[in-house]
Amino acid sequence: MSERTLDALERVLEGDGEADDVLRSAVAALVEEPEIEWAAVAFLEDGRLVVGPEAGEPDETRRQRVPVLYDGAPVGELQADGSVAAALLTRAAELLSTHVLVGWDTGGERWQP
Repeated sequence: MSERTLDALERVLEGDGEADDVLRSAVAALVEEPEIEWAAVAFLEDGRLVVGPEAGEPDETRRQRVPVLYDGAPVGELQADGSVAAALLTRAAELLSTHVLVGWDTGGERWQP
C-alpha cells in the first residue's frame, strides 16, 4: 500500500459522516490500491468477528488480517486480499480504529449495503 493510499484513507476518515458511511468509503479507498483486491472491516460482536463493509473481489487464498485495536483492546479486524505489506495494513487499521469502535450492531447478521 502506498503513502498515497494512506493519505486518501486519512482524508476519508477526516470526514464528519456516520461511522458506517466512513468505513464503506475507507474500504473502497483501500481497493483502489493495485496490491489490494478486496478489503473489509469486521466488528467484534459478542466475542465473534462479523464482517461489515467490504469492497472489491475476494480471494481468500491471499487474505491478510490485522487486529483493529482501540486503547489497546480489540474492537475488530481489517481484512485484505492481496500482496499489501503488513506494516501498511497495520497502519490502516490504526487509522480506522475510532470508526470501528463506534461501528454498529448487526445483530449477528451479515452486513448488506
